[in-house]
Amino acid sequence: MMADSIIKQLSIFVNNEPGRLAYIASVLRECGINMQAFNLAESTDFGILRAIVEDPEGAYSKLKAKGVIVRKTDVIGVILEDTPGALFQAADAFGKAGINIEYGYAYSGKTGSVFYMRVNDPEKAVEVLKRDGIRLVSSGGIRWAI
Repeated sequence: MMADSIIKQLSIFVNNEPGRLAYIASVLRECGINMQAFNLAESTDFGILRAIVEDPEGAYSKLKAKGVIVRKTDVIGVILEDTPGALFQAADAFGKAGINIEYGYAYSGKTGSVFYMRVNDPEKAVEVLKRDGIRLVSSGGIRWAI
């Protein structure tokens, strides 16, 4: 199923000032939200904490209820082997199919690595990767995927 391979990422607004990331982290803790992977991108005035969480819909609702500015974004997660060329396989398949990778970040754990990506056409990206035999993380989470 293609929909099962498209993951909801939370994008959380974080003011770029001392103590704001700690505040967001405290809200995540208070709400019982466990991040499986994350990335923090910044600009002059604010940052975006992009996070893969166990229950994105529930986490989204809890954060909104706490007044946190949060948005849901579709991403895909490619399981990468710990070998040279592992990233090339997916990137090359996307390039040949005309799919643009807008941004990405990686998670590396004891049992494997995942590269999470926002692409311009998630459905087509999933189709291309599955056709080429590239393993994807399911929306059920990383713990069961690698």
